Amino acid sequence: LLACLIGWALSDAASSPLLQWREPIYITAGFAGVVGMTLLLVQPLLAAGLIPGMAAAHARRLHRWSGAALVMALNVHVGGLWITSPPDVIDALTFTSPTPFAAWGVVGMWAAFGAAALATYRRKLRLHQWRFGHSVLVAIVVICTVVHSILIDGTMGNVSKIVLALACLGAIALAFRRMKPWSLFLMRRPGK
Repeated sequence: LLACLIGWALSDAASSPLLQWREPIYITAGFAGVVGMTLLLVQPLLAAGLIPGMAAAHARRLHRWSGAALVMALNVHVGGLWITSPPDVIDALTFTSPTPFAAWGVVGMWAAFGAAALATYRRKLRLHQWRFGHSVLVAIVVICTVVHSILIDGTMGNVSKIVLALACLGAIALAFRRMKPWSLFLMRRPGK
């Protein structure tokens, strides 16, 4: 089911009529965004061990690798858009873009970089601090990306985009329900 959903989203984007007259760099940037969103679906499932038949250690290792791939996809997405239209990217980064989807994308981007930075320095933080901070940032990434993708009329097909967006929200809700990232944080508060 997971592979079918990802395949549908990618094939739907590949057959988009909006790509007919676009430059290869723009198409690559758009596809990097779609790939990034499919990775947002997989990431929480790996972290929570919700992929049937996969050992926990293997799932954690894949979670780390797919997290790095997500950051790469994000860099290709923004970098490709920068190459094709620097003024639009500057407007987005400075929150002066007239399109509301831009601000959601930028907030999601910075939250993703923050989550990746926390993952990199995980061993320097206490487990409850790391898990809570990483989870909050990841939730921001997913919510902002879902809103960004729904508002934009771009590469993704309308129906597959909505289904993928709902699946991303469902995946993070399932992962949070299973992992309870707030529980360690609440247990460590003074007076608890």
